[in-house]
Amino acid sequence: MSQAAQHPASGDVLNVQSFINASAFSRYQWRIMILCFLIVFLDGLDTAAMGFIAPALAQDWSIPRAALGPVMSAALIGMVVGALGSGPLADRFGRKAVLVASVFVFGGFSLVSAWSANVEQLIVLRFLTGIGLGAGMPNATTLLSEYTPERSRSLLVTTMFCGFNLGMASGGFISAHLIPAYGWHSLLVAGGVLPLALVVGLVLWLPESARYMVVRGFDAARVRRVLEPIAPGTLGGVARFTVPETKGAPARNAFAIVFSRDLAPGTLLLWLTYFMGLVIVYLLTSWLPTLLAESGASMERAAIVGALFQFGGVLSAVGVGWAMDRFNPHYVIGLFYGLAGVFAYAVGLSLGHEWLLAALVLVAGMCINGAQSAMPSLATRYYPTQGRATGVSWMLGIGRFGAILGAWIGATLLGLGWDFQQVLTALVVPAGLAAATIVVKGIARPAEAA
Repeated sequence: MSQAAQHPASGDVLNVQSFINASAFSRYQWRIMILCFLIVFLDGLDTAAMGFIAPALAQDWSIPRAALGPVMSAALIGMVVGALGSGPLADRFGRKAVLVASVFVFGGFSLVSAWSANVEQLIVLRFLTGIGLGAGMPNATTLLSEYTPERSRSLLVTTMFCGFNLGMASGGFISAHLIPAYGWHSLLVAGGVLPLALVVGLVLWLPESARYMVVRGFDAARVRRVLEPIAPGTLGGVARFTVPETKGAPARNAFAIVFSRDLAPGTLLLWLTYFMGLVIVYLLTSWLPTLLAESGASMERAAIVGALFQFGGVLSAVGVGWAMDRFNPHYVIGLFYGLAGVFAYAVGLSLGHEWLLAALVLVAGMCINGAQSAMPSLATRYYPTQGRATGVSWMLGIGRFGAILGAWIGATLLGLGWDFQQVLTALVVPAGLAAATIVVKGIARPAEAA
């Protein structure tokens, strides 16, 4: 019997987080984690879809591949809008409502995109798809974090978050089977039907965050219903629920919390760190295969090495989360950012050594993608319930500008005639800045919400 079952409350008042901390991780919480993992997995699958269908689409429409550049940018811009807008909505109307809406939006517009007649239509539809994609990830992270015990929160959230990398990688395998047989439309159809099917599961089986319900003043009976499955039969005597950061205080405006005097400096440091990390991720994701091909590698070999970079994040995410639960999470993430710069530099020196290059790209991917996967978990620990969705989503939204900048920097450096080694060496700068920034936050703004 769990500690929560033995001592469910102090009098008739129960602290929700203390209850979750004291209880064993239940099948109910595993269900929440799996549903959030599927959201992020399908987010990654749909995000990567255009990259996989671009060659077949360009051939079918008889247009140069460069003409699809605005389509890629439209999705990224939509993701910025979705991330920045969804957090305040989730802090106002609930995590579940925004999550269901986001999955419905990116699934629905992905499905409609399959019948696009020209580039202009596809740009509009990919922008609208991007809004849903941008809203899904931060709110899945927020909801899961509010159902996890503090002792294993980082491990569980980063494990869930690696679904994004798996989704992106799976897009390659799925497209390899679908597109030759059914054409480029088929991947967009799959990227629409699967999320729409998941919407049904979310409506039926995903609960609202109990912590959100408490700070918004929901009736105790409704809070009890979503908490009861964690430790059945233990909450009958509870008349009132609390969370650590409220202590009975009314909910405040989410922006007032995120940009308050206490939290604003840490907010800016989180933004800068995540921004710099995405500069590295998207520069390499967008241009590593091209750099390798221009350096003499075959297109097949360049694609495989590029895939290793993404797969590295899947391998490291669990380890980073485990370390964050046991050591200072800022220093753990800072170490991985620093190592990302070191290994990016080493990759630049390894050209011509096929197996060494592949191994170093894998390790560099483990470092940078592991650090990036850990950042949303760190953000959930920093913000209180009333502003958590806004804090996480704005960090992810602002970071998307780093993704856009990373892709642009790669194109600019190639246009200036930089070679493989020079471009990889340049990544030491954003890696060093990300490492320094997150360590500074750990020193200057280490406080965490319970």
